[in-house]
Amino acid sequence: MGTMFYGDDSTALHFEDRALAHLKVVIATKLRRGESFTISWVHGPGEQRGRSTVWISPSIPLRFVFDDPEPTTLNPRYLDQLATSANSSGGIQLIDEDPVP
Repeated sequence: MGTMFYGDDSTALHFEDRALAHLKVVIATKLRRGESFTISWVHGPGEQRGRSTVWISPSIPLRFVFDDPEPTTLNPRYLDQLATSANSSGGIQLIDEDPVP
């Protein structure tokens, strides 16, 4: 389970390492362009039932921490799905990754 620290280190958002690796690429691309956006996800097992959305802005510190020391191989199709949602009015919708055929 990886962690995305947003703002200060007390704001920790937990995601599976693989999903976080893909999010990192899409988020970095948007922020490099100076674009703000939202990320939304359904709470995982062990969390309070529901969903969350956060506003991501280039002016707010952001740090990614992965449990696995080795980088994962990225799925181009999953990156495209996340990037497409990032460019929509609803922002990034963190969806499950489809297996690579």
